[in-house]
Amino acid sequence: MVRRLVTSLVVTVGGVAILLGANVAAGNSPALGLDLQGGASVTLQPAEEADPAALGVAVDIIRERVDSIGVAEPEILVQGDTVVINLPGISDQQRALDVIGRQGELLLRPVLESGAASAGSPATTVDPTATTLEGSATTTAPSDATSTTGVASGEGGGAQPVGPSDTEVLTDDAGTTYVVGPAAMSGSVFENDAVAEVNGGSWSVSVSLRSGAAGEDLWNGLTTKCFNRDAGCPTGQIAMVLDGTVISAPVVQAAVFTGGTVQITGEFTETEARDLARVLEFGAVPVKFEVASVQSVSPTLGTDSLRAALLAGGLGVLLVLCFFLLYYRLLTLVVVLGLVVSGSLLWSVISLLSRSNGLALTLAGAAGIIVSVGVTVDSYVVFFERLKDEIQGGRTMRGAAVRSFNSAFRTILVADAVSFLGALVLWWLTVGAVRGFAFFLGLSTMLDVLIAWGFTRPAVLLLSRTKRFGGRRVLGVATGEA
Repeated sequence: MVRRLVTSLVVTVGGVAILLGANVAAGNSPALGLDLQGGASVTLQPAEEADPAALGVAVDIIRERVDSIGVAEPEILVQGDTVVINLPGISDQQRALDVIGRQGELLLRPVLESGAASAGSPATTVDPTATTLEGSATTTAPSDATSTTGVASGEGGGAQPVGPSDTEVLTDDAGTTYVVGPAAMSGSVFENDAVAEVNGGSWSVSVSLRSGAAGEDLWNGLTTKCFNRDAGCPTGQIAMVLDGTVISAPVVQAAVFTGGTVQITGEFTETEARDLARVLEFGAVPVKFEVASVQSVSPTLGTDSLRAALLAGGLGVLLVLCFFLLYYRLLTLVVVLGLVVSGSLLWSVISLLSRSNGLALTLAGAAGIIVSVGVTVDSYVVFFERLKDEIQGGRTMRGAAVRSFNSAFRTILVADAVSFLGALVLWWLTVGAVRGFAFFLGLSTMLDVLIAWGFTRPAVLLLSRTKRFGGRRVLGVATGEA
C-alpha cells in the first residue's frame, strides 16, 4: 500500500517536473493574446451587400490566410456583415495586414511586354509536370522572367475572357513592369492545394489544375496561345495578378497540360515560395471587402492587463490559503504543494499547445484559470470535510483518510464533470472571448481530476501514517490516536 502511494506521488511530481523542465529548456512559454501583449484589430466591411454563404467562405479564406503566416490564436469574428480580425502581437504585423488586405481575385493575364527587373530580383522558372519531371523542357526565359515547362498531350479548350478586358501596365514587388492583356481566367482554375516545397535543392511551388472546362481547358487555351507566341501573348508569359500586382509571370514552354501538377521552380527564397503558394491557394475571395478601421493595442496596455490578471489570480490564491490555514491547519501544506504542482502542469500544457497549435492565453482565458482555482479548492474542501466527519465519528487519521478519499473522489468526479460539461457547452456555442474562457476552464478542470488522484490522494494518505499528523489535533478535530 505504502509503495503504491509513494510510486503514484513520485510519478506525478516527477512527470510534472520533467515536463516543466523540458518546456523551459526548449524556451516554450504560453503565447499571449491581443489583450495581454498588444497587436492589431482590423474591421472589414463588404463593399456591397454580400450573401451569407459567400461571407462565410470569405471568412474561412481570411482565417486560412492569417493562420498561414503563423499568427498565434487569431480571433476572427463575424458581427452582422462585418468581419473583425484580432491579431495578437506578431513579428511582422504589416505583412499580416497585407495578407488580410488582399481581397481581390487572382487573375491570369497574357503578358504583351515586360520591362527590366529591379536590381537583385530573382530569376525563376516554372515546371508544370504530371507526376514526375519527365518531359520538362530547358528554360529559355530571360533572367528577369519566369518560365514554364511541362508534359504536353491532348488538346486544350479556348480561354474565355474574365475580369478586366483592357490592356494595363502593372508592376511586381521588385519593380518589373508588365504590359498585360485582358484577363483570360481566374485563380479558380487551380485546386486549393498549393504547397511550397524543396525540389532539387531549390524552393518550388506545386498546385493542381481543376479538371474539365473550369480548369484544364481554360488553362490549356491560354498556354497554347503563349506557347505559340501569337499576337495575344507575344512574350509567352502568363502574369498571375492579385489586386493589381503581378505576383509571378512564368514563360510557357508547353502548349497543353493534362491531369498534372503545375510546379513553379526557380531561385525562390523560402518566404517567396510560401507567399506564392498562399496566393495560389487562397487567392480568390468571393466578397470584396473594404477596411473600415484598424486599431492597435499597445504592448503597454497589454502588459497592464497581464499584470492585473496576475494580481487578481495571486490575491485570490492568497485568500484561499489563508482560509485553509485557519480552517484546516496543517493540511494547508498539501493544498500549497498541490497548487504548485497543478500550476506547473497547467503552465506546461499551455506552453506546449502554444508551440504546437498556436494557442494564446487571453484575458478571458486567464479569468477561466482563476475561476478554476475555485474548482480545485472545492476538491480539497470536499475531501477535508469528509475527513473531518470520519475523525469526529471516532476513526483514526489513518483509517479516516482512506475512507474519506474514496467517498470524496466520487463527489469530485461528479462536480468536475458538471464544470467540464458547462465549459464544453460554452466552447461549442460561443465565439471569441467566451470560447477562450471556456477552453481554459475546461482544461483546468480536467487537470484537477488528475492532481486529485495522482497527488492529493497519496500525499494525504502518506501523511496520515505519520505521528505528526496522526497523534495530534488535525483539522481542528482531535484524532482517535494518542
